Formats: sequence, C-alpha cells, structure tokens
Amino acid sequence: MTRLVLVPIANGTEEIEAITIIDVLRRAECEVTVASCHEHTLVTGSRNIQINTDTVITECTEQNWDLIALPGGVTGAENLRESSHLTEILKAQKREHRWIAAICAAPAVVLSHHNLINNAKATCYPTFLSAIPRPEEDPKKTVVYDESEKIITSQGPGTAFEFALELVSLLKGEGTATALAKTMQAHWWPGKR
Repeated sequence: MTRLVLVPIANGTEEIEAITIIDVLRRAECEVTVASCHEHTLVTGSRNIQINTDTVITECTEQNWDLIALPGGVTGAENLRESSHLTEILKAQKREHRWIAAICAAPAVVLSHHNLINNAKATCYPTFLSAIPRPEEDPKKTVVYDESEKIITSQGPGTAFEFALELVSLLKGEGTATALAKTMQAHWWPGKR
C-alpha cells in the first residue's frame, strides 16, 4: 500500500532532520512530497544548504496525507508556524485523525502554538519543553508516540535517524523498519513499537 507523506520545509529548516526524514521514508517506498512554505521551491536551511522542493504548500491543500512530518530548526519552525496554508492542512489532518509528526523545535513552535498537541504526550528539543502541554518526563525517550492523538515527536538532529525509522515502522510496519535499518548499517536499531 502506498503511503503518502508531506514534509513541509521553510527557510531556516534544520537540514539534517528534513533530509533524514525524506531519505529514509523514500527508501521505505513511501511517496514523500517535499513542499516549500514559501512562494518559491528553493529553500535555504539553517546551515545555508539549499533544498529544491517538489512543490509549494499551496499545491498540497487538497491531498489526504497518511502522515505530515515537520522538521525543526528554530527559524524553520517559526516560518512553518506562520504559513496559513500549512496551518489549515495540519488542522485538517488533526480533525481527520491522521498522523502528525514533528521534531526538534517544531512540536513546541508549530504544533503547540496552534493547539494541535494539547492532549498529546510529546517531546521536543529540551529548551522548548516548557511549551509542551504534556511533556514526556523521561529524557531518554527520544521518540514519543501518542497513539490516541496520532502524534509522534522527537528531540533534535541527533535523534533524526531514529525518528525517521520510527516513522517507517508506523507507516510500513516494524519489519520494514528493521530490514531498512539493517541495510543502512543501523545495528543499534531496536524498534520501539
């Protein structure tokens, strides 16, 4: 079954997080659409790496997504937060009880700001944890699922690979995630679902 994933990015997005999510999900044969939250498809990340997106966010409003995955980076997350089109897509995703994932600053700066994780257990980059309504108390839980709220969150660039594998596990099953981890030499991958 084809899984449709939207990865919105903006100027200031943390490149490691964005590219890791995109790369790992595409290796798992998910159909990933990378959308700029600006009027142009060329986005400059937090470390001045340019990413040419597939489309712009205004072209993504009519699609039903199995997952929307938000990378972080403070400026990137702020730019995602300010995109009215992305906000409407995220609110529709929440209303329709489909998965939303966010890493680093994005859970606090985007999801919490728009009241999309009020009831969800979540994590984020440690300096933003106070903005999370129901923060995960165990700092060793680098990826946090809230099955009932359809929210999955993670902490930052260092957890991006684990986060991406968890997204594969969510969408394609733990067996697919484990096999992919093995081919990518991620021998540490235990799987958590």
